[in-house]
Amino acid sequence: MIFYFTATGNSLYVARLLTENPISIPQALKGRELKFSDESIGIVAPVYAGELPKIVREFLEKSTFQTDYFYMVLTYGNDDTVAARWSADFAAQCGVHVDYVHTIRMVDNYLPAFDMNEQSAKEHQIEHEIDTVKSAVQNRARHIPKAGLRSKMLYKTVQHMFAQHPERINGSAIAITDRCVACGVCTRVCPRGLYVLENGKATRTQNSCDFCLACVHHCPSKAIGLTPSERNPEARFRNEHVSLEDIIAANHQL
Repeated sequence: MIFYFTATGNSLYVARLLTENPISIPQALKGRELKFSDESIGIVAPVYAGELPKIVREFLEKSTFQTDYFYMVLTYGNDDTVAARWSADFAAQCGVHVDYVHTIRMVDNYLPAFDMNEQSAKEHQIEHEIDTVKSAVQNRARHIPKAGLRSKMLYKTVQHMFAQHPERINGSAIAITDRCVACGVCTRVCPRGLYVLENGKATRTQNSCDFCLACVHHCPSKAIGLTPSERNPEARFRNEHVSLEDIIAANHQL
């Protein structure tokens, strides 16, 4: 049993390489009784500034897992910093013992810092990483990677930056422009269901969110962007192995 959260497809792609039918965390959270039992249970999720996305944290807090082996596979872009240890510690606070964590470097879709054209041009050894995870899970490996001094320092630097500029992580920098044609894609890819269509234009029902950027990356008109700036407003990303329909199926809240 593998659960996943995805905004632009990276974690869904990884989850599908590990199991045929992974379970969407936003969809699982709709259930009244979040009790899960299996021989092994895994979570595949992106790293947000060295931590788990809020929606994944909520899932861990609300769920009960009965298993002999619990593991996490975390996708990251620039640096995974302290993500492995942080995630295992957070899970422990929720009463979940994590046996194994593996991080996989992929395209970094954090638009304030990265150009998606440059990111997409980089090579990533994903298949090799998947083989490592499969072998580890099969052999019930028990390992939580430790962060080095540089990674710890980078994590502290990023956390300080976000404390000074919360708009770079809390969603308040997301803006809908006049390009909007009310296609409704944003209403279906947002895992929190924060978009509605009003008077021929998309509108957010609240100013803050998880800042997953699914709405920005998947808007076909590029009508949703970030203020005051982003590296390349005309470049967006979705994992080439994942369709828009896949993202909608994973995140749609109706």
